[in-house]
This record gives sequence, C-alpha cells and structure tokens, in this order.
Amino acid sequence: MTYQQEMRRELEDILLYWMTHAPDLVNGGFYGSISNNNQVALQAPRGAVLNSRILWSFSAAFNLTLDDKYLRTAARAYGYIRDHFIDQTYGGVYWTVDCLGRPLDEKKQIYALAFTIYGLSEYHLATGDDTAMALAINLYEVIMSKGFDPVHGGYLEAFTRDWQEMPDVRLSNKDANESKSMNTHLHVLEAFASLYRVWPNADLRKNITELVGYFLDHIIDPVSYHLHLFFDDQWNRRSDTISYGHDIEAAWLIQEAAGIIGDEELLTKVKAVSVKIADAAAAGLDTDGGLWYEFEPASGQRVTEKHWWPQAEAMVGFFNAFQLTGDESYLQKSLRSWSFVKNHLRDLADGEWYWGVDENYRVMPGQDKVGLWKCPYHNSRACIEVIRRISNQL
Repeated sequence: MTYQQEMRRELEDILLYWMTHAPDLVNGGFYGSISNNNQVALQAPRGAVLNSRILWSFSAAFNLTLDDKYLRTAARAYGYIRDHFIDQTYGGVYWTVDCLGRPLDEKKQIYALAFTIYGLSEYHLATGDDTAMALAINLYEVIMSKGFDPVHGGYLEAFTRDWQEMPDVRLSNKDANESKSMNTHLHVLEAFASLYRVWPNADLRKNITELVGYFLDHIIDPVSYHLHLFFDDQWNRRSDTISYGHDIEAAWLIQEAAGIIGDEELLTKVKAVSVKIADAAAAGLDTDGGLWYEFEPASGQRVTEKHWWPQAEAMVGFFNAFQLTGDESYLQKSLRSWSFVKNHLRDLADGEWYWGVDENYRVMPGQDKVGLWKCPYHNSRACIEVIRRISNQL
C-alpha cells in the first residue's frame, strides 16, 4: 500500500473513532474527556479548542472527500460552538463550558479565538454558510481590537471575560506566564491565513504579512533556527526550551501562510527558512523515527517522551522539506515518522492514537484520548496534507 493510500485509510479510521465515541447524544455536542480505554468522563468540561479542532477536522475532511458524513459531524460542532462558546455580551469565546454547555472558565485566550476562526473558515469553505463566515470575521476583529499590541506588535495571550488584564495568562500549566508566546502567534497566523482563503481582505493580508515578520524577526533563532517559545511585551526572549514538534509544525505552516496571501518575495524567503527549521527539528529525531518532545539547552536535559502531535507534524513538515528540495532524505524522515506512529501510537484495539509513549515505548498513563488538548486535528491534518501533496505531484 502506498503512503497516500495508507493516509486515506488512516484518515477514515481516525474520523470514524470520533464519530463513534465523541458525540454526546444526551446533552449535545461532544464529550469533554475520554480515556485511553474509551471510558467517558460524563461531567468533564468541554473546551473551545477541542470543539474548534473537531469543526476544522471534519470540515477539512469533507472538503477533501466530499463525503456527507463528515459534513454532518462538522455541522454538529458548528452548532455547538455557535450556541455555547460564543460570548454574546463581551465577544470572543469561552475557554470551557460544562457538560450542559453552560459557561465555565470564561477567560478569553487568544489561542482559542484563533482556533475558532480556523474551524469556522474551513466550515464556510465546505458549506458557504454566511453566518459561519460572519462569526469568523467578528472573532478576527475582536482579536485585532483586544489582543493586538499596538506598541510593540504581536498578540497578547489572555484576558478576563470582559477583556481586562489578568495575572495568569498561561495557556496550560506547563507554559511560562509571559505576555507573548510562539504558540499563540503560530495559530493566529494559521487562523488568519485560513480566513484569508475565504475572505481576502486587504487589512487581513497586511496582518498576515506582519505575523510572518514576527517569526522571521523575533521567534525563529537566526543561528539555530529553533523557535523561541516565550517573550515579554517588547519581544525579549523569556525561554530557552526547544520544542521539536513546534519547530517542524512551524516549518510548513509559516510557508503556507506566505503562499496563501500570494507574496512571492516573502514566500521565497520563507521557503529557505522552512528547510533550515526542518533541519533544526531533525535534531530531535530518535533512531526509531520518532520525534522527542522537548530539550533544555542549559541543562542538556531532554524530555524523553514522544507525544502524538509532534509525530503528525513531522510527517507533514519533512514531506514539505522534500517538496522544496527534492532531497529524498526528508521523504524518508516523513515516512519513518509515520512508521513510528504505526508501531507505537496507533491503538489497534480501541482506535485513535495514544497521547504518547515514554523512552521504553510504554503508553503514557493518565492521558486523554479525547480531551481539552487531545483532538483529531493534528493527525487528521497530517493525513489530509500528505494526501493533497502527493496528489499535486502526480
């Protein structure tokens, strides 16, 4: 079976898992947490990121396959986001709602707004739904009016429900409590580029160009080509941690954004940088083809875990480097990433991919298969991207 054929089958298997196990047929929407052995936590909070990523994944799958079953699941996600996550009073989206769809954590995380734009834009592309487009544009305008730093440029992390400053702006407990992060900027860029595909607005194009510039000027290290992760308001670096997964994800996402806006000069510049970022990320590859999680240069300590999402991004990022250079070694890195997933992360008994494994290939305990962060987006997107890229080469 060819790489593309395996990706088509894997995409079907991933989405079948989500269609079978994730929908809550009693309270609507999707469960907030499902364990490795498919035990549902009925009372678990439901996250804006999870629901937006479900919306994107099924909308994108429909746009690839034109299979109506994917569109029906996308419509379920869209309706739930529209009815439960949109803050009709202050704008933006709630971080979480409870199992009945009532606001729970009402903070405004720019990262969550970005993913909602990402999902809504792809859904509009699938359906032509003007209300979805209007919601996406509104959230974009909210980000620009509330989250943009007009003094130093870039996007701030988080606010209270009514857009006041808050003492803890971290996206997750493992993050640094700093006002700007690579992660939020990467996904704001991704969201804005997706919106531009369906709404080619001149101001939006300018904002995308500026976002790419932030990566080139502040986020990508000019020597190592790893990404710096956290910054203060003035773009002073506040972290030395290397995230191999974010490196390889950025290696193709930044290039995609430059391509979507059609800036050929910028795209040429970014393509050269993309290969260098992929080379930097390759330092995190193990001999088994898997990508380690993180590295701390000061201590020389590596986080010896292999999470699901860096492997998915490696499949795309190294394939992209192969397309740019014609160098077969990048194609082999992409194929070996997929081989690692097949050998160690796919749950052949209960479906989907495990969160990750440790250095001895033991499944990491206590992690979700469905949760606030464990979504169908990284792995379904890897399948979709590889399918599309191979088709475009045929």
